[in-house]
Amino acid sequence: MTHDTLRARRLEYGYRQPLFRPLNFSCAKGEICAVLGANGRGKSSLLHTLVGMLPALGGEVSRDAGIGFVPQEVSATFSYRVFDLVLMGRAANVGLLRMPSAQDEAITRQSLDALGIGALANRSVQSLSGGQRQLVLIARALATRGEMLILDEPTAALDLYNQQAVMRLIATLAREQGISILFTTHDPVHASLLADNTLLLLPQREWLYGPTARVLSEENLLRAYGVAVKRVEVEHQGRHYPLLVPLFDAHQPEA
Repeated sequence: MTHDTLRARRLEYGYRQPLFRPLNFSCAKGEICAVLGANGRGKSSLLHTLVGMLPALGGEVSRDAGIGFVPQEVSATFSYRVFDLVLMGRAANVGLLRMPSAQDEAITRQSLDALGIGALANRSVQSLSGGQRQLVLIARALATRGEMLILDEPTAALDLYNQQAVMRLIATLAREQGISILFTTHDPVHASLLADNTLLLLPQREWLYGPTARVLSEENLLRAYGVAVKRVEVEHQGRHYPLLVPLFDAHQPEA
Protein backbone atom coordinates (compact mmCIF):
# COMPACT_ATOMS: atom_id res chain seq x y z
CA MET A 1 0.00 0.00 0.00
CA THR A 2 1.36 3.40 -0.99
CA HIS A 3 2.07 5.79 1.87
CA ASP A 4 1.11 9.41 1.13
CA THR A 5 3.54 11.94 2.58
CA LEU A 6 1.23 14.83 1.68
CA ARG A 7 -2.39 14.91 0.57
CA ALA A 8 -4.75 17.76 -0.36
CA ARG A 9 -8.48 17.05 -0.16
CA ARG A 10 -10.89 19.49 -1.77
CA LEU A 11 -8.32 22.20 -1.09
CA GLU A 12 -9.25 25.82 -1.81
CA TYR A 13 -6.53 28.43 -1.54
CA GLY A 14 -5.89 32.09 -2.29
CA TYR A 15 -5.99 35.39 -0.42
CA ARG A 16 -9.68 36.31 -0.66
CA GLN A 17 -11.35 34.06 -3.20
CA PRO A 18 -10.26 30.53 -4.16
CA LEU A 19 -8.01 30.58 -7.21
CA PHE A 20 -9.21 27.16 -8.42
CA ARG A 21 -11.95 24.66 -8.04
CA PRO A 22 -11.30 22.37 -5.04
CA LEU A 23 -8.02 20.52 -5.56
CA ASN A 24 -7.43 16.84 -4.86
CA PHE A 25 -3.90 15.47 -5.18
CA SER A 26 -1.25 13.64 -3.20
CA CYS A 27 2.49 12.97 -3.16
CA ALA A 28 3.54 9.52 -1.98
CA LYS A 29 6.76 8.43 -0.29
CA GLY A 30 9.63 8.56 -2.77
CA GLU A 31 7.45 10.20 -5.42
CA ILE A 32 8.31 13.32 -7.41
CA CYS A 33 5.42 15.67 -8.15
CA ALA A 34 5.55 18.82 -10.28
CA VAL A 35 3.27 21.88 -10.33
CA LEU A 36 3.08 23.84 -13.59
CA GLY A 37 1.10 26.86 -14.70
CA ALA A 38 1.43 30.28 -16.31
CA ASN A 39 2.76 33.30 -14.40
CA GLY A 40 0.32 34.56 -11.79
CA ARG A 41 -1.60 31.30 -11.70
CA GLY A 42 -0.86 30.78 -7.98
CA LYS A 43 1.90 28.18 -7.84
CA SER A 44 3.79 29.85 -4.98
CA SER A 45 0.57 30.51 -3.06
CA LEU A 46 -0.25 26.82 -3.33
CA LEU A 47 3.10 25.83 -1.84
CA HIS A 48 2.69 28.37 0.97
CA THR A 49 -0.68 26.79 1.75
CA LEU A 50 0.72 23.28 1.68
CA VAL A 51 3.47 24.11 4.21
CA GLY A 52 1.11 26.11 6.46
CA MET A 53 2.39 29.62 5.76
CA LEU A 54 -0.96 30.60 4.20
CA PRO A 55 -4.27 29.37 5.65
CA ALA A 56 -6.47 27.29 3.38
CA LEU A 57 -9.83 28.78 2.37
CA GLY A 58 -11.44 25.35 2.36
CA GLY A 59 -10.69 21.65 2.43
CA GLU A 60 -7.65 20.24 4.18
CA VAL A 61 -3.97 19.42 3.83
CA SER A 62 -2.61 16.29 5.52
CA ARG A 63 1.14 16.20 6.18
CA ASP A 64 2.53 12.89 7.40
CA ALA A 65 6.19 13.86 7.42
CA GLY A 66 8.67 16.57 8.30
CA ILE A 67 8.93 19.00 5.39
CA GLY A 68 11.85 21.09 4.22
CA PHE A 69 10.70 24.14 2.23
CA VAL A 70 12.79 26.02 -0.33
CA PRO A 71 11.29 29.40 -1.30
CA GLN A 72 11.87 31.01 -4.67
CA GLU A 73 13.79 33.98 -3.29
CA VAL A 74 15.82 34.74 -0.18
CA SER A 75 16.52 38.09 1.43
CA ALA A 76 20.16 38.56 2.39
CA THR A 77 19.50 41.27 4.96
CA PHE A 78 21.78 39.67 7.54
CA SER A 79 25.41 38.68 6.99
CA TYR A 80 25.07 35.02 7.89
CA ARG A 81 27.83 32.65 6.95
CA VAL A 82 26.63 30.04 4.49
CA PHE A 83 27.47 27.28 6.98
CA ASP A 84 25.39 28.96 9.72
CA LEU A 85 22.40 29.49 7.43
CA VAL A 86 22.40 25.82 6.41
CA LEU A 87 22.88 24.79 10.04
CA MET A 88 19.58 26.59 10.79
CA GLY A 89 17.92 23.72 8.96
CA ARG A 90 18.78 21.61 12.01
CA ALA A 91 16.89 23.94 14.42
CA ALA A 92 13.95 21.58 14.97
CA ASN A 93 16.37 18.78 15.84
CA VAL A 94 18.58 20.82 18.17
CA GLY A 95 15.89 21.89 20.62
CA LEU A 96 15.32 25.11 22.55
CA LEU A 97 18.35 26.79 24.13
CA ARG A 98 20.70 23.98 23.06
CA MET A 99 23.81 24.16 20.94
CA PRO A 100 24.12 22.21 17.68
CA SER A 101 25.91 18.92 18.12
CA ALA A 102 28.83 17.54 16.15
CA GLN A 103 26.28 15.42 14.25
CA ASP A 104 24.28 18.55 13.33
CA GLU A 105 27.44 20.15 11.98
CA ALA A 106 28.34 16.99 10.07
CA ILE A 107 24.88 16.89 8.46
CA THR A 108 25.31 20.55 7.51
CA ARG A 109 28.61 19.79 5.75
CA GLN A 110 27.07 16.78 4.00
CA SER A 111 24.19 18.95 2.77
CA LEU A 112 26.57 21.56 1.37
CA ASP A 113 28.70 18.90 -0.31
CA ALA A 114 25.62 17.27 -1.86
CA LEU A 115 25.01 20.53 -3.76
CA GLY A 116 28.71 20.96 -4.59
CA ILE A 117 28.99 24.18 -2.56
CA GLY A 118 31.14 23.06 0.36
CA ALA A 119 33.73 25.67 -0.64
CA LEU A 120 31.20 28.42 0.09
CA ALA A 121 30.77 27.43 3.75
CA ASN A 122 32.63 30.43 5.20
CA ARG A 123 31.32 32.98 2.69
CA SER A 124 28.73 35.58 3.64
CA VAL A 125 25.31 34.90 2.10
CA GLN A 126 25.27 38.55 1.01
CA SER A 127 28.32 37.95 -1.18
CA LEU A 128 26.70 35.17 -3.21
CA SER A 129 25.00 35.30 -6.57
CA GLY A 130 21.29 34.60 -6.82
CA GLY A 131 21.97 31.11 -8.12
CA GLN A 132 24.41 30.34 -5.28
CA ARG A 133 21.86 31.54 -2.71
CA GLN A 134 19.30 29.19 -4.23
CA LEU A 135 21.66 26.26 -3.79
CA VAL A 136 22.27 27.28 -0.18
CA LEU A 137 18.53 27.30 0.49
CA ILE A 138 18.22 23.81 -0.96
CA ALA A 139 21.10 22.67 1.26
CA ARG A 140 19.34 24.15 4.32
CA ALA A 141 16.15 22.26 3.47
CA LEU A 142 18.17 19.10 2.91
CA ALA A 143 19.75 19.51 6.36
CA THR A 144 16.35 19.13 8.00
CA ARG A 145 16.53 15.41 7.07
CA GLY A 146 12.75 15.53 6.61
CA GLU A 147 10.86 12.96 4.57
CA MET A 148 9.67 15.58 2.07
CA LEU A 149 11.09 18.57 0.23
CA ILE A 150 8.86 21.27 -1.28
CA LEU A 151 10.73 23.54 -3.69
CA ASP A 152 9.48 26.70 -5.40
CA GLU A 153 11.17 27.07 -8.81
CA PRO A 154 14.39 25.36 -7.64
CA THR A 155 16.21 25.87 -10.96
CA ALA A 156 14.93 29.35 -11.85
CA ALA A 157 18.11 31.29 -11.00
CA LEU A 158 20.58 28.60 -12.02
CA ASP A 159 22.74 28.16 -15.09
CA LEU A 160 22.47 25.01 -17.19
CA TYR A 161 25.17 23.13 -15.26
CA ASN A 162 23.59 23.81 -11.85
CA GLN A 163 20.09 23.10 -13.18
CA GLN A 164 21.30 19.64 -14.09
CA ALA A 165 22.98 19.22 -10.68
CA VAL A 166 19.75 20.10 -8.84
CA MET A 167 17.64 17.86 -11.08
CA ARG A 168 20.00 14.95 -10.49
CA LEU A 169 19.88 15.60 -6.74
CA ILE A 170 16.07 15.59 -6.77
CA ALA A 171 16.04 12.26 -8.61
CA THR A 172 18.62 10.75 -6.25
CA LEU A 173 16.80 11.86 -3.10
CA ALA A 174 13.54 10.35 -4.32
CA ARG A 175 14.82 7.13 -5.88
CA GLU A 176 17.59 6.24 -3.42
CA GLN A 177 16.45 7.80 -0.14
CA GLY A 178 12.67 7.62 -0.52
CA ILE A 179 12.21 11.37 0.02
CA SER A 180 9.02 12.84 -1.45
CA ILE A 181 9.61 15.87 -3.69
CA LEU A 182 7.09 18.48 -4.81
CA PHE A 183 8.38 21.33 -6.95
CA THR A 184 7.06 24.13 -9.12
CA THR A 185 8.58 24.88 -12.49
CA HIS A 186 8.00 26.92 -15.64
CA ASP A 187 9.70 24.29 -17.76
CA PRO A 188 7.52 21.35 -18.85
CA VAL A 189 10.66 19.47 -19.89
CA HIS A 190 11.91 19.46 -16.28
CA ALA A 191 8.59 18.01 -15.17
CA SER A 192 8.68 15.45 -17.99
CA LEU A 193 12.17 14.32 -17.01
CA LEU A 194 11.60 14.14 -13.26
CA ALA A 195 7.99 14.00 -12.15
CA ASP A 196 5.91 10.88 -11.62
CA ASN A 197 2.75 13.00 -11.40
CA THR A 198 2.02 16.59 -12.35
CA LEU A 199 -0.53 19.19 -11.29
CA LEU A 200 -1.24 21.53 -14.22
CA LEU A 201 -3.00 24.81 -13.34
CA LEU A 202 -5.29 25.99 -16.16
CA PRO A 203 -7.39 29.09 -16.90
CA GLN A 204 -10.99 29.41 -15.65
CA ARG A 205 -10.07 27.88 -12.27
CA GLU A 206 -9.55 24.46 -13.86
CA TRP A 207 -6.74 22.03 -13.12
CA LEU A 208 -5.48 18.59 -14.11
CA TYR A 209 -3.57 16.08 -12.01
CA GLY A 210 -2.19 12.67 -12.89
CA PRO A 211 0.71 10.85 -14.54
CA THR A 212 3.04 13.41 -16.09
CA ALA A 213 3.06 11.96 -19.62
CA ARG A 214 -0.73 12.11 -19.76
CA VAL A 215 -1.17 15.54 -18.17
CA LEU A 216 1.54 17.28 -20.23
CA SER A 217 -0.04 16.59 -23.59
CA GLU A 218 0.23 19.05 -26.46
CA GLU A 219 -3.44 19.95 -26.05
CA ASN A 220 -3.21 20.54 -22.31
CA LEU A 221 -0.07 22.67 -22.59
CA LEU A 222 -1.77 24.81 -25.21
CA ARG A 223 -4.64 25.35 -22.75
CA ALA A 224 -2.25 26.20 -19.92
CA TYR A 225 0.12 28.56 -21.71
CA GLY A 226 -1.61 29.62 -24.92
CA VAL A 227 1.38 28.37 -26.90
CA ALA A 228 1.32 25.45 -29.32
CA VAL A 229 3.98 22.84 -28.56
CA LYS A 230 5.15 19.63 -30.21
CA ARG A 231 6.11 16.67 -28.04
CA VAL A 232 9.10 14.78 -29.43
CA GLU A 233 11.77 12.43 -28.10
CA VAL A 234 15.52 12.59 -28.54
CA GLU A 235 17.91 9.67 -28.17
CA HIS A 236 21.25 9.91 -26.39
CA GLN A 237 23.49 6.97 -25.53
CA GLY A 238 20.63 4.51 -25.83
CA ARG A 239 18.19 6.49 -23.68
CA HIS A 240 15.15 8.45 -24.87
CA TYR A 241 14.39 11.89 -23.45
CA PRO A 242 11.15 13.90 -23.82
CA LEU A 243 11.34 17.32 -25.44
CA LEU A 244 8.56 19.90 -25.74
CA VAL A 245 9.20 22.33 -28.57
CA PRO A 246 7.22 25.62 -28.76
CA LEU A 247 5.88 26.17 -32.27
CA PHE A 248 6.42 29.75 -33.31
CA ASP A 249 8.40 31.51 -35.98
CA ALA A 250 10.68 34.15 -34.49
CA HIS A 251 10.88 35.84 -37.89
CA GLN A 252 7.13 35.97 -38.47
CA PRO A 253 5.21 38.72 -36.60
CA GLU A 254 2.14 37.53 -34.72
CA ALA A 255 -1.04 38.21 -36.68
